[in-house]
Amino acid sequence: MTLLETIRCPADVRALAGEQLPRLADEIRDFLVRTITGTGGHLGPNLGVVELTIALHRVFDSPRDRILFDTGHQSYVHKILTGRWQAFDRMRQHGGLSGYPCRAESEHDLIENSHASTALSYAAGLSRGYRLQGLDERAVVAVVGDGALTGGMAWEAMNNIAAQPDVPVVIVVNDNGRSYAPTVGGLATHLQQVCASRADGGSCQVLFESLGLNYLGPIDGHDLDAVEQALREAASVRGPVVVHCITQKGRGYAHAENDEADRFHSVPVTDLLTGLPAAVSAPSWTSAFSAELVRLGEAHPEVVALTAAMLQPTGLGAFARRFPDRVFDVGIAEQHAVTSAAGLTMSGLRPVVAIYATFLNRAFDQVLMDVAMHGAPVVFVLDRAGITGDDGPSHNGMWDVSLLFLVPSLRIAAPRDGQSMGRALEESLAQSESPCVVRFPKGAVGPGLPAVAEHEGMDVLRTSSHLDVLIVAVGALAGLGLEVADRLEAQGFGVCVLDPRWIKPVNEALPALAEQYRLVVTIEDGLRLGGFGSALSQQLVDADVATPVLTFGVPGRFLDHGKRAEVLAECGLTPAAIARAVVERTSRLIPWRAGEDLPVRSSRS
Repeated sequence: MTLLETIRCPADVRALAGEQLPRLADEIRDFLVRTITGTGGHLGPNLGVVELTIALHRVFDSPRDRILFDTGHQSYVHKILTGRWQAFDRMRQHGGLSGYPCRAESEHDLIENSHASTALSYAAGLSRGYRLQGLDERAVVAVVGDGALTGGMAWEAMNNIAAQPDVPVVIVVNDNGRSYAPTVGGLATHLQQVCASRADGGSCQVLFESLGLNYLGPIDGHDLDAVEQALREAASVRGPVVVHCITQKGRGYAHAENDEADRFHSVPVTDLLTGLPAAVSAPSWTSAFSAELVRLGEAHPEVVALTAAMLQPTGLGAFARRFPDRVFDVGIAEQHAVTSAAGLTMSGLRPVVAIYATFLNRAFDQVLMDVAMHGAPVVFVLDRAGITGDDGPSHNGMWDVSLLFLVPSLRIAAPRDGQSMGRALEESLAQSESPCVVRFPKGAVGPGLPAVAEHEGMDVLRTSSHLDVLIVAVGALAGLGLEVADRLEAQGFGVCVLDPRWIKPVNEALPALAEQYRLVVTIEDGLRLGGFGSALSQQLVDADVATPVLTFGVPGRFLDHGKRAEVLAECGLTPAAIARAVVERTSRLIPWRAGEDLPVRSSRS
């Protein structure tokens, strides 16, 4: 039996003799490499925190003591040591383990934290709450990366924590010089200088103690004895204390240790020996955007790009290599990225802010007040829009359309394929009076879907002489709209499938078009509430068009992780489910023929 097989809970870790711990660390690394290359997931971050996490569970008594991970993609070792290692064969799969802390999985997971720079704020509230209730024996530990310290919210929290010097909070800085990519900014440079000497933490001590925080470090984060000793010392301090641990991302797996491109931050199913993906990936939406942006950058020297610590994941790597002076990485600071982009437009440049859709939520106020109110023509490119799937509820980009419909003057494009992606980007950069958004999903871009006609700036993908059902399919769900049309046509319906291309503002020609049909169906991979279908319904009401609208989209709840297709199916976004609902709805409509006056209906939908 391996040592790992004896671990059912943190008490088993504390029961091990000190000389057994290096063996446990080796077994955990071997286990991580074997399982995560087989399932996919966050490999590099977890290989770097093995000793640190072992020490945390040796010193602190979870779940009585609260250990908070920021971000949660470095929590796999924590999951192993809290008795979940046997379930790793279904990591990030439907019904299996989440790739982040998950309250439904274990009492050892308090926060489902997968957006960076937030754990210190949770810790500040927890520690203050425990103190007020006389629960001083419960420790609160926040594990934050140096990358997370580039986010402003982390410093807001530290400022607040320092204002309560008698309330103990242990801040473990996991300093590996990287977030997704190498950490950028003045703080990163300062920490790198400390790391270079390792022995001299004086400048860091001055930095943190000037804020009112105690400081221990820098400590070799792979020296189990040193980390455990530092954490025990920190636990005895009756006030906030920073434990600065220097670690190596990807430690113990040569391919990940030498990973300059950060391919091993999060991996697909991977060949264990070569470190290469086990299957050849189809061209992705991200790669299609990357190629288009380079093309447009060649033609327009005023185009610049911004990223929030995700240069490669958002497809800006090729643009950065071609135009290194025209790319700005601001760190994990989405709010700053958005407002600084507005400033760039004021200087005469045309900024493209490439960001995951879920992370734009964090900068909504800046989009509204700093960009839109100033009419700044910033172009936002939202990768991973809609359902992302295996990254879980926090990473689904399902909120963007509903939020952005609230922003005056802002325009939203949803391309259906690579060709329409390029067209949307060109049109966004061609106008100079308002911000634009181009959104697309995670995954393969798929084959092109040519239009058979154009109608008032919208693409007609399928037409019919019978005007029964008008399907308006948004973006990457255009293919789904065509599959629904196939099923309806097989049952005798006349169907038109329309790609609106720009979903905000709703095309002014849609009410007159909708009036010709018995039923309008909208299909989108964002929220139904406040989404495109909702906006179109309101526009038909305002135009006094009585044609009912049947909307299909994502329900307003947090969705469990699984493959994108599985999650879409749970939301009813399948050809069979939509076609069945359309047939049922049309069976309740009063029959009429095109050209006749519309029958009077008791209500609109």
